[in-house]
Amino acid sequence: MDGLLAAKETGERKWMYPLLRKGILYKWRSWVSYFYLVTFFAGPFIRINGQPLLLLNFMDRQFVILGQVFWPQDIFLFVLATLVFLVCIVLFTIVFGRIFCGWICPQTIFMEMVFRKIEFWIEGDAGKRRALDAKPWDKEKVMKKTGKHLLFLFFSFLIANTFLAYLIGSESLLKIITEPITLHWSGFISIWVFTIIFYLVYSQVRELVCTVICPYGRLQGVLLDQNTLVVAYNEVRGEPRGKLSRDAGLNASKGDCVDCGLCVSVCPTGIDIRNGTQMECINCTACIDVCNEVMIKIKKPANLVGFFSENMIQNRVKPAFTGRMKAYTAVITVLITILCYFIFSRSDLNITVMRGAGMLYQEQPGGYVSNIYNAEVINKTKTNKLVTIQPVDPAVKVKYIQAPGAINGGTAVKTVFFLLIPVSHIHEAKTMVGLQLIQNHQVIQTVNTAFVGPVND
Repeated sequence: MDGLLAAKETGERKWMYPLLRKGILYKWRSWVSYFYLVTFFAGPFIRINGQPLLLLNFMDRQFVILGQVFWPQDIFLFVLATLVFLVCIVLFTIVFGRIFCGWICPQTIFMEMVFRKIEFWIEGDAGKRRALDAKPWDKEKVMKKTGKHLLFLFFSFLIANTFLAYLIGSESLLKIITEPITLHWSGFISIWVFTIIFYLVYSQVRELVCTVICPYGRLQGVLLDQNTLVVAYNEVRGEPRGKLSRDAGLNASKGDCVDCGLCVSVCPTGIDIRNGTQMECINCTACIDVCNEVMIKIKKPANLVGFFSENMIQNRVKPAFTGRMKAYTAVITVLITILCYFIFSRSDLNITVMRGAGMLYQEQPGGYVSNIYNAEVINKTKTNKLVTIQPVDPAVKVKYIQAPGAINGGTAVKTVFFLLIPVSHIHEAKTMVGLQLIQNHQVIQTVNTAFVGPVND
């Protein structure tokens, strides 16, 4: 059975019916998934210093990560963090292959640890599910299929609501739930769109997300090398495979693999791990658990299928931390250090100043020339801040049209003001002027802006 054969020869979808075997690795995966699911569903309601654990509100340009508020002005931090994440994926894949997919990926956790378990609970193990799908529609089939898909819809609805809470905030989600639908049509429609998408993914698309849609499986083919630890079959020990025989001499001429086919039967993507490393393998370790059960029964050493690199199997060497791995580790360390520096050194207040577009200078009484400016001041904290804008040069004056005043926590205010400079201080058509953002008599930030005026000879 080959994972690449997602369809039968007739062109029909080849449906997967993986067996369920609960070995030690499955139990560890379950504990990882429990932690992930609790964190996922509780995340929008967890507060750190009054801020949500995670909020990615692209519509209102509000972003919160681990209680830290980020604004569009912090976009370089997102770019840097994304770069760190991508390099970490590369390093992780080089060292451990596609284990992220089998242990941490949300698609796998929801599919295998939520929806698949519902399926096992209602319809039974692989043989019973296959028989149920093949039989004509009767009362039993209608009841089981209806119950399963209602539960699928229910959990898809929960996931959709939680996912939306990460995008708009738990407070906005609660308003959508508790207030009349007529006040929140867009939110109501969004919930059901996400619900339908999640339902179709976990009830119909399923493993095709991993084998066809997700590009990571194809990426790993470029990143893996002979030192990468992946879920692999030790063909040196297992071949030639064959059924057990009562003839001890005949058994001695065979490898440890008894060709039971259970490693194929438990695979959620339907591949045969004995055919070597394949793009469809998500390193879920189900084949390791079931093979170890067989090895114990026939009194053979465990881990005929296990975490191996090509060098470990072919050359019988220990896992090695190669120069390639060290180089990526060094890059990650440098990038994380830079990211941490920028995160912890950024100020709680931020100002952006723009000269009025298309506006010329104005001559003012008393020998002054003025330019008009728009500024936005962002308060990244939860407390209110009273701020003022002050020129670095005492000869320059500020005349507010709209003063910034007090800024509520987690908000931004816009201010409009004139800068007035004595004509005697203007010697070029464009002069750079320094402005300071002041809070509690302390300079928070200094920015430079261009001032346009007449040229004095």
